[in-house]
Amino acid sequence: MLRLWLPVAAWAGLIFALSSIPDLGTGLGGWDLLLRKLAHGAEYAILGALLVRATHKARLAVALGVLYAVSDEVHQAFVHGRHGSPVDVAIDAVGVACGVLLWQRTRARSLA
Repeated sequence: MLRLWLPVAAWAGLIFALSSIPDLGTGLGGWDLLLRKLAHGAEYAILGALLVRATHKARLAVALGVLYAVSDEVHQAFVHGRHGSPVDVAIDAVGVACGVLLWQRTRARSLA
């Protein structure tokens, strides 16, 4: 049990810690927005893969990942210099779904 859920908790903790940083700007101008949105998707893809690994249920993993994304955006609304965004929840949800699908495909190939 610990082997399955400790990575989920650790990754969720990392996401929380990053969300607590007031300004994550890269200083790259127009590229900054793109890089931050790609990072959102990637960090939630990893969370989605870890969740489906732990739960063995794709729908549950997606639901838990999206709920965490919502809670993360609420958290950011209380961090000075940050704000919560429904667009970020949508990006995170796509990331979670991609992570779940990639995990499932990787597992299917390894079992074949």
